[in-house]
Order: sequence, then C-alpha cells, then structure tokens
Amino acid sequence: MRILDKYIVKELLGPFIFGIASFSSVFIGTSTLMKIAQYVTQYGASLSSVVKLFIYSLPPIVVLTFPMSMLLAALLAFGRLSGSSEITAMRSGGISFYRLSAPVFVIAFFVSIFAVFFSEMVVPQSNSAYNYVVRYEIQRNTAPKSQEHIIIKDVKGDMLERLTYARKFEEETNTMYAVAMQEFENGTLVRVENAEKAVWQDNHWTMINGIIHDLTAEGNLERTMHFEQQIMPMAKAPSAISREQKKPDEMTIKELKQHIKILQREYVNAKKYEMELQQRLAIPVASFVFALIGTPLGLQPNRSSSSIGLGISIIIIFVYYAIMTVFTALGQGGALPVVLAAWVPNIIGIIAGALLVRKASR
Repeated sequence: MRILDKYIVKELLGPFIFGIASFSSVFIGTSTLMKIAQYVTQYGASLSSVVKLFIYSLPPIVVLTFPMSMLLAALLAFGRLSGSSEITAMRSGGISFYRLSAPVFVIAFFVSIFAVFFSEMVVPQSNSAYNYVVRYEIQRNTAPKSQEHIIIKDVKGDMLERLTYARKFEEETNTMYAVAMQEFENGTLVRVENAEKAVWQDNHWTMINGIIHDLTAEGNLERTMHFEQQIMPMAKAPSAISREQKKPDEMTIKELKQHIKILQREYVNAKKYEMELQQRLAIPVASFVFALIGTPLGLQPNRSSSSIGLGISIIIIFVYYAIMTVFTALGQGGALPVVLAAWVPNIIGIIAGALLVRKASR
C-alpha cells in the first residue's frame, strides 16, 4: 500500500467508526430503548432480560449503519482534505480523481462484503435470540395462539427426511389445517400426503380426510390412496413446532430460499420473504453506493466543515431510505417485481454517483 493510500485510509477510519457509533446511538435511542422501556413497564422485564435485549439488538442495528458510516466517512475525510487545500496540492501534482478515490472504493467494497457475511452469520441468530427473550422470558406466553404458513423440517444426519407444511396452526386446539407432508429417501421425494387437517392427540399427530401419492424414483405417480385418518410419522409436540417457526429476519439466505420455494409450491404469497432475501444483499451493497456518492461530494470546494458533511449525509440517507421504503411496499404488494423493487435505491444511487464522479474527474 502506497503512502497516499495509507494516508487516505487513515483519514477515513476515524469518521467511519464515528459514524457507526453515532448512527447506532440514534437507532438505539429512538427505537431499542423505547421498546425495552415498554417491556419493563408492561411486563416487568428483569435486568438480565433487559441486558440481553440490548446486546441482541446491536448486530441488526450496526449492519444498517455501515452504508451511512461509509457515506459520512467519505464526505468528512475528503471534505477535510479539500478544505485544507491538500486535494488541490495532490491534483496539482498530477494525481487524478480516480487515483485519489481508489482507496475509498476498495474499502467500501470490502465493507459491503463483510456486511453480507455479517448479515448472514450474525444478524439472523441475534434476531432469533432477541425474539426468544421477548417471547419466553419477558412475555412468558410462548408463541402466538394462531400462526399461518407453518413449515416443519425433519432432518436425519445431513439429509432432509420429511417436510411438513400447514396453512394454519392453532396451538389452543392443537390443530393444523390444510396439511401437506413430503417424505424423502436419500434426497428423493417418494411420498406426498395432503389432508384437511391434523390433530395432536395421545402424543401423536393424526391427519384427517386426506390423500396419499406414492412416487417412483423417477418422480412418476405410482399409486394413490384416500384415507379418513392417518397417523403422521412426525412426533414433534405443538409447543416444539411453535418454537421452531422463524420470522424472515431470523432466517439465513439458504433458509429464506427454502421457505420461498415451499410457499410458492403451495401457491402462497411469498413476496415478504423474497424481499427480505433481496434486501439481505442490497443493503450491504449500499456501502459501496454511498462511497460512490460521498467521495465526489467531499471533493467539492468549501466543504471543510464536519457539520456540513453530517448534514449532507443525513439528507442523502433520508432520501435513500425513503425510496427504499416506498419500493419495498411496491414489491411486497406485487406492483413491481421484487428484485427490481429491492435494487431500485441502489440503481438510483449508482447513477447519481456516476454522474458526480464524472463531474469531479474533469
């Protein structure tokens, strides 16, 4: 790494860390602490539960601040260099805009990659732990009494042995409705069972009014049988099923893809999960997009004030997330393809950044 690169990286590092701390504090103060206060006053949450909630809330907040912090770092770093005429001296020495901005774009690229892995490896587990504390330690009333689109996986070793889907599950009556069960042998689908409902009684599930389809190894229908009652080979109790169900933000990318595939197979709207999947990638990539915008803006003359840089950051962030909110609603509502809706904010940001870079490089 050349001296110039080290110098620019050093200028970026401080504002980037400051941005993570500052924006995280805003999220914590406006959302997390208010929720925790509500749990304390309404449910009498213990100190240990409060500490757990605070810790588990940090990863999803931090990953959201990466793009914001990258924007702030680029604006403040180049704003200071520009204000002290160091940029002018560098440009006079024959250093082009692209050479000056290269360290920023490289760092932003690696921040985006890190954010993707962080969102995949840490955030889902953190969200799951947070919801567990709320549900079982604070509210103490387990899961909701009625849940929709239940998916239960039985895995033996590394192989999926059985996959069960229920359109609705009522824990009060221990009943699943519109049940579809798929059985696998060595990864091959060999049987499909559909039933009007399944009831938990005498420590087992009984499917009622259904049909069985046996399949050959090639996937062709071998035989069909109707039944009034059929004991399911699944032995999971209703309480265990409730605990296994995950929200979209608790799932990994692999789990989201599997969930979407199952819901689509049952002709259930899966756009909420599709949007979560796309945003799991789109939001981390925003770190690079914001660097593309912030770097040329920071090179503008008379941009040495940190308060100006912070103000510009807030405006850009507000516009970006306003666009994201609107297009998320359009994607989930079916007005736009989910992939397009999730990536429109980044596409707009890339176009704006490219225009700014072109102007700054002249």
